[in-house]
Amino acid sequence: MYRRKIIVLISLIGVGIGLFFIFRFYQIFFWSNTIFENKNSFVFIDRDDDIDSLTIELKSLLKSTDDFILAAEKKGYNKRILPGKYRIKKGMGNNEIINTLRSQRLTTTVVFNNQERIEDLVGRIAIQIEADSLELLNAFQDPVFLTENGFTKVDALTMYLPNSYDVFWDITPQDFRKRMLDYHNLFWSEKRMDKAKDLNLSPKDVYILASILQKETLQTNEQHRISGVYLNRLKIGMKLQADPTVIFALKKESDDFQRIIKRVLYKDLRTKSPYNTYRHKGLPPGPITMPDLSAIDAVLDYEKHNYLYFVASTTNPGYHLFAKNLREHNKNKKVYTSWLRKQNIYR
Repeated sequence: MYRRKIIVLISLIGVGIGLFFIFRFYQIFFWSNTIFENKNSFVFIDRDDDIDSLTIELKSLLKSTDDFILAAEKKGYNKRILPGKYRIKKGMGNNEIINTLRSQRLTTTVVFNNQERIEDLVGRIAIQIEADSLELLNAFQDPVFLTENGFTKVDALTMYLPNSYDVFWDITPQDFRKRMLDYHNLFWSEKRMDKAKDLNLSPKDVYILASILQKETLQTNEQHRISGVYLNRLKIGMKLQADPTVIFALKKESDDFQRIIKRVLYKDLRTKSPYNTYRHKGLPPGPITMPDLSAIDAVLDYEKHNYLYFVASTTNPGYHLFAKNLREHNKNKKVYTSWLRKQNIYR
């Protein structure tokens, strides 16, 4: 009788232990281990993350990081952590979380436009993907890559077109660079290339002229006309005399691209810089900003006319008055400079 009680007791203990292990198994792998209130939470895993650094990042999202580590070790996830952006859903258990981190890497949308320099561009991109600005800058200015693809450090920005791009968050700078080159080559279709050729311009030239156009006006319905003015000047060998190029030259000279210049003075026109189109004929050596795609197409689809001059309108903000000769232009310019003085705009 006593022996039977011992056997029963041992059996009950065994059952209890078994139930405990079953309970812990389900608790570790399948019970909800999230504590955030939102429907989803996003996890960003760096290329050099290990289980310890990942656990620190997950600490604010999980009820038990210890249980997560146990599940990761049992599933072998701790030995092969994959970088990327992932979505963790509220109520997930560790098994589902780990499966997500293994196979459901998400893309992120990178957006950029109108960056004045390659340094500004990499800074903009770096806040949207894993790679930092220095890694991106080194990749974008790599001399071997630039030479192989027909670019230089001065005109490297012409390879990048403003748009939104879906990429993996952990994309390498080299792969991102390749993605931009592919889009550049796709954008410059045979039709666009033919239009550029008809203008006796290369894609780089079109981009550079479009960058000036971008700074001259944000009115897309006027860009084609201003483009026509600049192309008329280039055709007859006249200097472009574009104020935005002078402003860029001044910023570059002072190494202060946050500087705000509302008015170009006569002394500024003497600035010694290859970007100053008052001193040098033709296009500057590189773009003065990243133009919108509409500005690029406005160069290719310019308005045909006989205008050679334009100045900002005082009665129609954002637009310009156009002239076919210097006499007409000086008359329009006199009205504009008088308006600037009345507005106390001297710089």
